[in-house]
Amino acid sequence: MAVLAVLGLLLLLVAAALLHLALRPGEVSGVGRSLAMLQAMTEAPGELRAEAEQPFADRVLAPMRARALRIGRRLTGADYAERVRHRLDLAGNPAGLSVDRIVSGKVICALAGLIVAVMVTLLLGPALLTGVLVALLGLVAGFFAPDLYLYQKAYDRAEQLRRGLPDAIDLMTISVEAGLGFDAAVQQVARHTTGPLAEELARMLREMQLGKSRSEALRGLADRSRIEEVTSFVGAMVQADSLGIPIAQVLRVQSGEQRVRRRQAAERRAQQVPVKITIPLVFCILPCLFVIILGPAALQIMDHF
Repeated sequence: MAVLAVLGLLLLLVAAALLHLALRPGEVSGVGRSLAMLQAMTEAPGELRAEAEQPFADRVLAPMRARALRIGRRLTGADYAERVRHRLDLAGNPAGLSVDRIVSGKVICALAGLIVAVMVTLLLGPALLTGVLVALLGLVAGFFAPDLYLYQKAYDRAEQLRRGLPDAIDLMTISVEAGLGFDAAVQQVARHTTGPLAEELARMLREMQLGKSRSEALRGLADRSRIEEVTSFVGAMVQADSLGIPIAQVLRVQSGEQRVRRRQAAERRAQQVPVKITIPLVFCILPCLFVIILGPAALQIMDHF
């Protein structure tokens, strides 16, 4: 009991000393310092408060993207920006993507790929040479990831253009035979259909309204698509426009030709199915069948011997 009384007395003395130090005049306590800091932030100049109140994207991500853009411009060639701009046109200029974003994204994705590769290497714990190779592979894969994304977007868009062109030409043919001009027929297709082809036709009409000739607008459509079917259609329409051939007749011929091409493409893909299915058949399906069929026989043989 005496020991407890002494400990209690010591605790009371320590508490009294701390209270005296906290309330001693001439010094500011922790709460006072916090209140003073809040008051200083409230009375700070408007520029400092605006800088502190900026969102995280503007304070951190924007400078990081700008630094990555400078590094990316040094790593890529001088003509890379023009090639990326052309790839963006082929991909349909996806929302939020630009040349600067692609260039900076290459550096950021390379850094992210390197970090992921290093983490995987540390988790798996391979040899030093294997870890270095995995890190280099992650770095290279991240650096070329934006290019692969643009290529895939352009490929998917080209397939959509290829599939939608025959139906669009049919609608143009019906509209022209009903008495509309070629420009009005194109406008009908752009207004009543959806997809990349409708967007490209609407852009072609806007270019014609801004002063381009029909031939130049059609050639621009072919340059932005870069597929054989659209190039053939554009060439036929430019030739008909320059030679004065009736548009309805040319559209009728192009409609039949594009449908034949689409059917031939479908037959060609159907013929490629047996070859493409060989790899999953050999490595995924046949081993399972062997295990199911030969497994019981193997167990019986092991029991006998």
